[in-house]
Amino acid sequence: MDAVRVALLREVLAGTEWVQATRRFAGALRGAVVPHGGGLLLVGSAAYEPWHLAAHLDDEAAWSGLPELSPTLVRHRVPGGAPAHLAVGLGRLVAAGRGETLLVVAPEEPGAELLERVHDARRNGATVLALDGGDRDLHALAHDALAAPPAPPEEAAGVTPDLDLDTLQHLVSAAAGENSLPAPRGRRRFRDRLARLADGLTAPPPPRW
Repeated sequence: MDAVRVALLREVLAGTEWVQATRRFAGALRGAVVPHGGGLLLVGSAAYEPWHLAAHLDDEAAWSGLPELSPTLVRHRVPGGAPAHLAVGLGRLVAAGRGETLLVVAPEEPGAELLERVHDARRNGATVLALDGGDRDLHALAHDALAAPPAPPEEAAGVTPDLDLDTLQHLVSAAAGENSLPAPRGRRRFRDRLARLADGLTAPPPPRW
C-alpha cells in the first residue's frame, strides 16, 4: 500500500477513532526505538508471520531518515538456507532486554510459548507493544497496544470501512515514518520520495522480504 492509498484510506476513516489511534500507536513505537538507537524486534504468532509489516517499516526507516525503525523479524520456524536477516528464531527473545522494543503482531491468540517469551522480555526490561485482535493476555503484558476492530455485521458490509489487522499495519507503519523529524538530507530527499511514489503507482516494487 503506497502513500496515496494510505491517504485515501485516512480520508475514508475521517471522523472515526482510527486515524488518531494509529498515529498515537506509531508515536509510541517511534518513541520507544529512536532514543535507544533501534533494537526493534518484530514477531508474529506461530500461524502468522508479519513479513509485510517488516518490509514496510524497513522502507519507512529509509524514507524518513530513521534507521531505528528498521526491525529484526523474529520467526517461529526458520527454514534451512534462509538469509541472515530472515534467520532469527524465537531464541532471540530470550536475550531481549532494556533498550529493546518487542512489537508483537498476532491476529489470533498468540499461544502460551510466545506469551511466556514476551513475559520474559518485559521482565528483562524490554518495551512490549502489541498490534493484534484484542487478546487479553497479550494486552496485559504490553506497555501499549492497538487492537483491530471485530468484523462488521453482514448488513454493514459496504457501509462500515473494512478495517482489519493488515490495514492497521499499513497505517501504523506509514505514521511511524511521517510523524518523525528526519535528519536533513538535502533537496533531493523530497524528489527521491516522489520518484519512489510514482514508481509504486505504475508497478509494484520488487520483494525485499
